[in-house]
Amino acid sequence: MVRTIEVTREVTREVTRILEKPFEGREVTVQEGEQLLQTQGEDLNATIQAADELRRQVAPAQVTYVVNRNINFTNVCVKRCGFCAFSRGHRAEEGYYLPIEEIVRRAVEAWNLGATEVCIQAGLPPRMNGSLYLDICRALRAELPHIHIHGFSPEEVLYGAERSKCSVEEYLLALKEAGVNSLPGTSAEILNDRVRNLISPGRITTEDWKRVIRAAHTAGIPTSSTIMYGHVETARDCAEHIALLREIQKETGGFTEFVPLSFIHSEAPMYLKSLVPGIRAGAASDEVLRMYAVSRIMLHGRIEHIQASWVKQGIAMAKACLDAGADDLGGTLMNESISTAAGAGHGHFMRPADLRKAVRDVGRVPVQRTTTYGSVRVMEHEPEQVEPLDFDEMVGGNMFRSYHHLIASDDFRFKTALRNQGPDS
Repeated sequence: MVRTIEVTREVTREVTRILEKPFEGREVTVQEGEQLLQTQGEDLNATIQAADELRRQVAPAQVTYVVNRNINFTNVCVKRCGFCAFSRGHRAEEGYYLPIEEIVRRAVEAWNLGATEVCIQAGLPPRMNGSLYLDICRALRAELPHIHIHGFSPEEVLYGAERSKCSVEEYLLALKEAGVNSLPGTSAEILNDRVRNLISPGRITTEDWKRVIRAAHTAGIPTSSTIMYGHVETARDCAEHIALLREIQKETGGFTEFVPLSFIHSEAPMYLKSLVPGIRAGAASDEVLRMYAVSRIMLHGRIEHIQASWVKQGIAMAKACLDAGADDLGGTLMNESISTAAGAGHGHFMRPADLRKAVRDVGRVPVQRTTTYGSVRVMEHEPEQVEPLDFDEMVGGNMFRSYHHLIASDDFRFKTALRNQGPDS
């Protein structure tokens, strides 16, 4: 093992053996990953230290972030996932639907504030016209030719293809032609159908998720990758999930990053109603650190970037993850809705200056990046002004209204859209 890792007598011989492997160019197996995901005490400390040293090989002094805006254009969904507090049925009073012109308006607003990316994800509205996602991309691209469109999960791609009566491969090529630059690798949760059938019966299967991801990579569309943990999964499930992503990356090289997402329980139906036996109240702090550390160790040499999710676990825990294998702080988001709806109490927007402060707090240099990890601006020193003059004024004026404001407002009622023209018109 490299000299910068101090292994004490209290670290077990087996854990020491496993931690040496990535430094020697060898893969950590599923069984070994499972073992690391259950470490405690000095074994856990050594695991975190090894992950941090591996992170230094990729990003020794810098932490990246992206200025982006999430646009979750509807919360109406035909699926009923047990972990999702965001979705509503099409008859629900709180169901909303943003028309394309509003999506574009929000994207232009973000672009004028320095955003380089819009992330487009939503529920799966009933009777959706299969061209909806294409139409959104075309409208965004026409108005903002240079913005990065990070849009549509594998679940949405599959739904769009089914509604269009075409293959996934054909639909992805149409999305690419319409302007999609990358896909979020969400709807993964745990890539094990035993777990999926408990927490999200009827949702995209593991095989279909893999099929969409591989097809996207083949079409030249990069994706992120994710895991959602802290509910009913086992350490083995997590290790197998990470190893599966590693195998796909060996085949395609199409993953830009890995994003561990801890389960937000407080408003999740499967937790509130005790729908799933043994459901846990999310991941404890040591579990979060273990996940980041083991992810870095298992994915070393394959997926370069690991993102700490401030919206899931708060900025203090996200900073701790930067010392446990993570090298990225994600995005500004501006209108995060899904975690907020689930009960996350960390806000729906993070100012770029606050992300940079978090990076400096851990002794590193903030770097604004593109979605695919190109460098936009290295911030060795905090300039007097980086964001537009009206940035703080617009944020302070509550321009970025919360999810709770949106579902309470009559401005974009889904039932009204359905009555007037409908999402499938």
